Amino acid sequence: MQTPSIAALAGLALTGALAASLAAQPAAAAGKAMEKCYGVAEAGKNDCAAGPGTSCAGTSVRDYQGDAWKLVEKGSCTSIRTPKGPGSLQPVKR
Repeated sequence: MQTPSIAALAGLALTGALAASLAAQPAAAAGKAMEKCYGVAEAGKNDCAAGPGTSCAGTSVRDYQGDAWKLVEKGSCTSIRTPKGPGSLQPVKR
């Protein structure tokens, strides 16, 4: 049995990493226009920007937090209804 060369193993690793990164691309990269929609994310499910005391994705501390956003299909944000009001293209006080 022949052992694979280091170059072959490195090539396989690179191919696997590339395939994994392409599979993880957001919908925007798949051709859909997206926009940030504030106040529609459930606690811990925001995409980023969850206000003071938080760092980024998954850090919102309450449902529909006004300074946390999710990426949604362009043009749909303000039609999203939550128990605290509609989605917003800008951060909202909630």
